[in-house]
Amino acid sequence: MVLQFGPGRRSFGARFDPLPAAHRLPRRTKGLDTMIPWLLQKIFGTKHERELKKVRPVVAAINDLEAKMRDLSDDGLRENTVRFKERIGNGEPLDKVLPEAFATCREAGRRVLNMRHFDVQLIGGIVLHRGAIAEMKTGEGKTLVATLPSYLNALEGKGVHIVTVNDYLASRDAEWMGRIHRFLGLSVGTVVHSQSDREKKAAYRCDITYGQNNEFGFDYLRDNMKYSVYDCAQRDLHYAIVDEVDSILIDEARTPLIISGLGETSTHLYNEVTKIVPYLRKDEHYVVDEKAHSVQLTDEGIEEAEQRLKLNNLYDPSHIEELHVLQQCLRAHTLYKRDVNYMVTDDGKVVIIDEFTGRVLPGRRWSDGLHQAVEAKEFVKVQEENRTMATITFQNLFRLYKKLGGMTGTAETEAEELHKIYKLDVVQIPTNKTVQRKDYDDLVYKTEREKFGAVVEEIVDCNERGQPVLVGTVSVEKSEAIS
Repeated sequence: MVLQFGPGRRSFGARFDPLPAAHRLPRRTKGLDTMIPWLLQKIFGTKHERELKKVRPVVAAINDLEAKMRDLSDDGLRENTVRFKERIGNGEPLDKVLPEAFATCREAGRRVLNMRHFDVQLIGGIVLHRGAIAEMKTGEGKTLVATLPSYLNALEGKGVHIVTVNDYLASRDAEWMGRIHRFLGLSVGTVVHSQSDREKKAAYRCDITYGQNNEFGFDYLRDNMKYSVYDCAQRDLHYAIVDEVDSILIDEARTPLIISGLGETSTHLYNEVTKIVPYLRKDEHYVVDEKAHSVQLTDEGIEEAEQRLKLNNLYDPSHIEELHVLQQCLRAHTLYKRDVNYMVTDDGKVVIIDEFTGRVLPGRRWSDGLHQAVEAKEFVKVQEENRTMATITFQNLFRLYKKLGGMTGTAETEAEELHKIYKLDVVQIPTNKTVQRKDYDDLVYKTEREKFGAVVEEIVDCNERGQPVLVGTVSVEKSEAIS
């Protein structure tokens, strides 16, 4: 923190007092500002402690039913599912059924997977059921926790979506944790890329559906483009449990999912327009706004472009196509970097790189002519332009669910944003045992060279000790530098 004073003011330690002593507040009041909240926390506990105190009686009620559930046969446990559905169908609220449903699911987990839910995992399940975010440290069994609220809410027969960050986890969890649900008489489906409409519809008709966030979003868009409600794959968006919720709902919240169709702009125009971009100078002919991810032509830039393209008026309605292509070409040259935002394959195709994971996204193309502009920039064959047919962001998609819960290892830092946008509260769940792992603070380096040097030293040290290392970077370029 830097403290600055105006001209004529003295620094700390000098005999300078702007107010007479009689007008100054007593020194002890300064400490009261921090002492009062501290005292209130000591008396009433922190927000998380108060939330945990509310659910402790429910956990005790579940534990009281454990012996009863153990005495039941496998068929007896499955009959519980039928009884729960009847009670809910007759108007009994889920919260009344919760202790017995959780106890049933816990016993099924013990029998099927030899995994008994700990008390802290029961707390996490209650938090998820109540439409909040459970912050649980790595290794505390979030995957198993999700079986509790998903079982309870699936009893309504309206469908539960469990959202993961990739197809592998969706398939793995559906097979692994799905054994509990199938044992109890519920159906489990998985939605992954390249499934047929029939397979998608069957997966969404299941009581519990696992899938990746992108797939749920694209299926929603596809359904909105269909002519008949009978052709739609998804049912109403009822309840979702989002894994790695801070990554999906905060980091990727504004990422648009787009379905495109063929446009009408001729591809040769991109090759013609991209030739004049090197003649346009930054800040003189155009201004780049990196935050808004946009480029704006200046008056000088408009004149220069008109001369280069041999046009009288670039903003004439008859030249709207040339103006659009020019703006996309400027974006391609100034905002999109090779081996960071995209890469060019050996067969001359521009492939998008996911900015969050660093992985390539084969088959995906930017819309509105941007992909064609990048292809023209890289002097590869310009494919047919795409036109946006349907689009939605993750933020808007997940706000459509009637109830939403999430789990992650790091949510408290985004608690205010999560509550403001999604009305989701964060509850920190204690660990089952005292944490022995040492969590160190982040290390910050002055230069990228120093940072990479330290990373390499750490990798070498791990390698000498026989410890495998997974190195993740934000671009192909940085991966190659470390490699």
